Amino acid sequence: MKPQPHKSQPRRTNTPHPVRPEREALPSASHFATCPRGLEALLETELAAAGAQVVRQVPAGVLFMADAAAEMRVNLTSRIATRILRKVGFTRYRKEEHIYRAALDLPWPDWFDVKKTIAVKVGAQNAPLKSLNFITLKIKDAICDRFREEKRERPSVDTEAPDVPVYAFFTPDAVTFYLDTSGEPLFKRGFKREASAASIKENLAAGLLMLSGWEPGTPLLDPMCGAGTILLEAADMALNRAPGRARHFAFEHYRDFDAALWKRIKSEARAQEKPLAQLPIFGADQDRWVLDKARNNLDAAGYADAIELKVSDVLDLKPPTPVGVIVTNPPYGERLGEAEDLAEWYPLLGDWLKKNFSGWEAWIISGDPLLPKLLGLKASRRIPLFNGPIETRFLQYKIVAGTMRPDKPPVVAS
Repeated sequence: MKPQPHKSQPRRTNTPHPVRPEREALPSASHFATCPRGLEALLETELAAAGAQVVRQVPAGVLFMADAAAEMRVNLTSRIATRILRKVGFTRYRKEEHIYRAALDLPWPDWFDVKKTIAVKVGAQNAPLKSLNFITLKIKDAICDRFREEKRERPSVDTEAPDVPVYAFFTPDAVTFYLDTSGEPLFKRGFKREASAASIKENLAAGLLMLSGWEPGTPLLDPMCGAGTILLEAADMALNRAPGRARHFAFEHYRDFDAALWKRIKSEARAQEKPLAQLPIFGADQDRWVLDKARNNLDAAGYADAIELKVSDVLDLKPPTPVGVIVTNPPYGERLGEAEDLAEWYPLLGDWLKKNFSGWEAWIISGDPLLPKLLGLKASRRIPLFNGPIETRFLQYKIVAGTMRPDKPPVVAS
């Protein structure tokens, strides 16, 4: 039995705030798309395909230009983005009181109705601010005061599920204001019912599939599938289904929302979908309860009969097809005492691959720099990625026929 999938002793770093564009590029871009760090190039390709004009990549995102149609299309179709932010203000500042005035000067009532709920979030990079919480309150006050001046009413605040999420990002001498056009993060596709403790976000799962070079039609196996995130993303890619087809977006609350244009863009996306069919996508997990979560999620997405699931310990699993691709997120532990169990299990995992999966490619993501070395396999590629704040490597192994790990030769007396 393999250990339970808790993530252990991960390498955590000071990753970029989700809103961290470079200051010099801001005036030339109308939007900023955030994403998991390491997937910026994939996001740039998606933005261009959606009709946006890319300005430049920055850590954890891409600056770009977009009209209303491209903004909608990116939200609907991007598998990699986390949020699509529309820039509405940019100014220099020297004192904190300048920030309140800058926010007050923006025409917030032109962008959304006073009946819409708001929430303000703030991020900073080397900014000389005493308290981000205080600045957040001042920006919220400025928005409300602007509405009072013009409408004699103020919008309500909803920090959990606002209609209009507002972002402000600070550098040492400048602040940029954004309207979030996505609302909930885009990795929330709108149909997933349950998650497992070891789940990765949907946009990272999609990125893993793209980086692996997996193509729809090629057999795909996740032998430790958990709640089925990688399987769901693969099915969407195979059938060319827009990841945002089942959800709502914040841009639908803005005054400039064009309902007819949105209807047309959704219709165009539906017209490009492929008909539902049995897919060569396979998942397994040793935990029946966790696999039930995967079944529920596949059912909610309409894939209950399209993907094959199996209750099995990974080391007992046999290849579902002669050749294919494995993409998986194995345990790399987080609890004290698990390290020894995992150190014994990873060599068994490597032997299982060598014995059963000759001709396959295996891609494994790991936040532990040492455990993959115990597989006894040589990685062909090592791609640095971030799973939230955890620095990881996405490792490619080309499985070739060979013997199992040899026993140590006997010592011969001289």
